[in-house]
Amino acid sequence: MRLVELEGQSPVWMSELEKIKLKAKGVNFLDITDAQDLGLQFKALRTSSFPSPNAADKVEPILKTLSTKGPEENLKKFSSFRTRYYRSDTGRESQQWLLSKISEVTADNASKSLRKLISVKEFPHSWGQNSIIVRINGTSTSDDGVVVIGAHQDSTNMWPFLPAPGADDDGSGSVTILEAYRGLIAADFRPVRAVEFHWYSAEEGGLLGSQAVAKAYEISSTNVLAMSQFDMTAWVKRGTREEVGIITDFVDPDLTTFNKELVDKYLNIPYVETKCGYACSDHASWRKAGYPSSFTIESSFENSNKNIHSVNDRIDISDEFSFSHMLEFSKLAVAFAVELAGWSE
Repeated sequence: MRLVELEGQSPVWMSELEKIKLKAKGVNFLDITDAQDLGLQFKALRTSSFPSPNAADKVEPILKTLSTKGPEENLKKFSSFRTRYYRSDTGRESQQWLLSKISEVTADNASKSLRKLISVKEFPHSWGQNSIIVRINGTSTSDDGVVVIGAHQDSTNMWPFLPAPGADDDGSGSVTILEAYRGLIAADFRPVRAVEFHWYSAEEGGLLGSQAVAKAYEISSTNVLAMSQFDMTAWVKRGTREEVGIITDFVDPDLTTFNKELVDKYLNIPYVETKCGYACSDHASWRKAGYPSSFTIESSFENSNKNIHSVNDRIDISDEFSFSHMLEFSKLAVAFAVELAGWSE
């Protein structure tokens, strides 16, 4: 039995099958069984100020080095697992592959001295598929702030025992932020404040992985300045304008405004405001813990990929699946990191 929280309702106990049925109906929820006290340590949301973007001289050279080559190669492999469902054997195998790929990217792109600032670690979970946290330590001895960029690594079919390639949901976000990480370390990025890249397990199970991580950070009083979630970054619906969907509900409004400014300054496409509802991705875990969080998606919610949670969430299903569109989100992640974490000379 699991304790499940839905918007505006008291938590209720239900079985895993009942959770699956909720998912099949498109109902968003948090499985709070192991994180019932998330957010209780802080009675009010933390507030942070976000200055207008002003680091173009640092950001723009990195943007020119970003490519679709790595994301395409990585996503072909990442979506080839039968499923990345968090309770499955292949879910565990896909996580181990991702961990090894991140380590490979680090070894191939970070200078020897920069590698001393980087840690690549698993955040363990009882269900076997662990979350992954990569940290680039800040150089400041007085600023303990952390900037977090996240995506979820797991996938699911509407019925979890069926295949779930999860190319867009959220294989796209996973390789999008990996490309941003590669570009940053290849540029010898040395942040003033720490920057972390997170790949969460079990988002599809009710934000389980991100709740566990956020709870650990809350307990340790980690000073998370801002968190940005990348969930589905590949789909451009035929006949629509290519754009970045900026989620405006259940997010930090000031950080969301900052994200809009980043899109205007650094991306080649515009943004559109959109909503996705309660607990629709891992940013919700951080918001519940009291931290400023934001969420960007591939388009307005109504124009997003309708093949998710099925065998058809593949990279070859349609020309609407676009790696060049994903590249715009890698640019956004780079800008988010540099603008908020600073660059130590």
